[in-house]
Amino acid sequence: MKSRSTLATWLGSLDGSRLARVLGVRKDAMSPPEPRSVGELADRLQRPGSVALVLPRLALPHLQVAEALAALGAPASREALAELLGVADEATTRELDAVLEVLADHALVWPDGAGKLRMAGPLRQVWDAPLGLDAPLEQLLAGATSDELRGMLAALGVKPPGTKPQRLAALVEHLSNAEHVVSVVAKAPAAARKLLERRAEGEPGQPQCIVFGTPGPGLEPGERWALDRGLLVVDRHGYGPARMPAEVALALRGPGWHAPFEPVPPSVRLASVTPAEVDREASAAATVFASHAVSVLSACSAAAPARLKSGGIGARELARIGKAAQADDAVVRLALETAHAAGLLGRDGDRVAPTDAYDAWARQEPPEQFAVLLQAWRSLPLTPTQARDGDNKALPALAGAPPCNGCVQARHGLLDAAAHLPAGQGMAVTSDLGPLIAWHRPLSHSSPPDGTPFATVIREAEILGVLARGALSAFGIHLRAGDTEGLGAECRRLLPSATATARIGADLTAVVAGTPSARLASLLDLVADRETSGTASVWRFSAGSIRRALDAGRTGEDITADLAAVAAGPLPQPLSYLITDTARGHGRVRVAPAACVLHSDEPALLAEIAAHRKLAKLGLRQPAPTVLVSRSPLDTTVAALRAEGYAPVAETAEGTVRIEKTRPQRAAAPVPAPRATGASGGRIAATGVVKAAAAVDPGVLAAQLLKAPPTPAEPAPFDGGAAFATDTEEIVAGWAKHLPYSDVRQLAHAIDTGEPITVEYVAASGNRTVRTLSRLMLDPPYLEAWCHLRDDERVFTLSGIHSVMSPMPE
Repeated sequence: MKSRSTLATWLGSLDGSRLARVLGVRKDAMSPPEPRSVGELADRLQRPGSVALVLPRLALPHLQVAEALAALGAPASREALAELLGVADEATTRELDAVLEVLADHALVWPDGAGKLRMAGPLRQVWDAPLGLDAPLEQLLAGATSDELRGMLAALGVKPPGTKPQRLAALVEHLSNAEHVVSVVAKAPAAARKLLERRAEGEPGQPQCIVFGTPGPGLEPGERWALDRGLLVVDRHGYGPARMPAEVALALRGPGWHAPFEPVPPSVRLASVTPAEVDREASAAATVFASHAVSVLSACSAAAPARLKSGGIGARELARIGKAAQADDAVVRLALETAHAAGLLGRDGDRVAPTDAYDAWARQEPPEQFAVLLQAWRSLPLTPTQARDGDNKALPALAGAPPCNGCVQARHGLLDAAAHLPAGQGMAVTSDLGPLIAWHRPLSHSSPPDGTPFATVIREAEILGVLARGALSAFGIHLRAGDTEGLGAECRRLLPSATATARIGADLTAVVAGTPSARLASLLDLVADRETSGTASVWRFSAGSIRRALDAGRTGEDITADLAAVAAGPLPQPLSYLITDTARGHGRVRVAPAACVLHSDEPALLAEIAAHRKLAKLGLRQPAPTVLVSRSPLDTTVAALRAEGYAPVAETAEGTVRIEKTRPQRAAAPVPAPRATGASGGRIAATGVVKAAAAVDPGVLAAQLLKAPPTPAEPAPFDGGAAFATDTEEIVAGWAKHLPYSDVRQLAHAIDTGEPITVEYVAASGNRTVRTLSRLMLDPPYLEAWCHLRDDERVFTLSGIHSVMSPMPE
């Protein structure tokens, strides 16, 4: 509460423009209802969820300064922070001031009235050991007895004061002096000196067993000496290694050690580029992608792709769509994911089909279509073109994976990194943009893990024209600012309008320069086969494609008139002949549906039956004088005719008369048990030892089972049972929806105790494996662990764990 009131005091001291800037940066603080007072605003800014929203948007130097301040134990002076970071010259001092200004704008770090820097409480909890440093000495020794403090002071050669608070203050003062610590360690035994130097660098110690507040016998060499002098401190109430106070670690690291501070982004190779060159390349890339996206969604509209049982669109359907749209896998995935995010595609049972919004989108001009997909890409909670998972298994598209905020931050980091390049300069090699993205968004997700950092998101930006000639295009500038109106204007400026005419040649091809309009593309897709797409699209006419249009209900005259309306000139004679010849032969043979056929040598009799009112329910139709077609099954038709006094006979599929012979009904008798052979009726001959099995009455057995007392399973907490035993169980149960409560409890126990566990895991690709995991770390909705199957650190989705069992022997 004290830190909150301090933050409220600082916010209250700001002028209107500065407070408006803080609220503008921290948009999450203004979520409805709006704060009614400065105190309520300060309370909202201090919430852990609010801090968690801000951290991923911070650049590397902001996180470095925040971690250094957390290591000092805020409140701390600005001078102590600058000394820890090694800030000495004027330029770096200005950089530090700028970083502190940004942290203050986010209400994460602010100055109080006493000249100290304070930080939000939840921000300090982000690091378990900031800079590899443990808690301060005063905190670690809070539970020590007065006699223990007296012994430590005596071992250090300091005369102990009379009271416990005085002894604690004297010990803290002595060990806070780096010269004293270095002098004491210099006189230490070799084993103790090596141990302390190693622990000062952040190397973890060996766990100790604490029994009644006394360290167990398994101490490391030299550890007893350090414990006696307060250079290491044991936890009196738990299990764990001895801890080194932050003051001691900093003293042993020496005056030349400083916390990392990189206020300047890494240098990259640049190349000169003009705005016209950037516009030209961005326009070409956007035009190609817009055309391909229209083709991809058109293919989905013509034949909705099927979903895998595990979810998503698999490799076979992606290949089919790519072939129909003349687009590679990355473009197909990018078009599908952005269209789904924009609401143009939706799941329809076991398929993915266009929605009603797609029809309105398809009627728009290419600039408007492209703007919709581009805005959807900016906020996609995944990397859409990532085709392989960590095990190099194929990933389906539209798999519905858990949202990845790190993927969103990688995209925003790319926009920030490219926006900060010097004017008139672009990346000489676009892959070099990866280190810049990591500097601007250190908490972003880089995929794939084994390739060039952020190569996938960079490639997506190039496909969309957001990145052109290694520089941020006009699309990217407005996309970064969230300027929807400006983005639409740039799309209309750089993307050509749809082409409404086609050049139809005597070689039976239709060529459309640029992006065809929705009406033109629909017409040509109906009467011709698309061969290529891109800056120019080509369709080819054939007898099969013309026949497809005729089957859709068009006539030869309709096709000729429609093509003449969109052709840049008169229709070539070969195409006119092809349409006429194909239409002439179309429909010469007709195929009608029928459940059965009636035929007779008496046309008058069939005409009478066809006109009979009581037989109208059969759906009879007379295509020829001696033939009637019925929509009803054969047996139904025969029974109806006989009921009206006719005497039809039924035929087999081979055309012969079907013999209708009624089989007499017989009662079903039980099959007698096989009789044993040999001298003894109850034993098998030649063995004399195997007894015949007694017959079991199923009815008797069922009655016994029904009389047995019920033994219901223990209800799970989410089924009205007792409360969860631990917080871990509740978290696991909330995300691992496929697990019964017994498996949830077993998995939570393994996470809490660090024991290995074997799970059945279903990856996003649908691949099902059994893995043994150890070193479990819960990070909902993920579980980080060492995978014994892959012999590597892996991240698993809790929803993908389908069963849990005891660890399998290796």
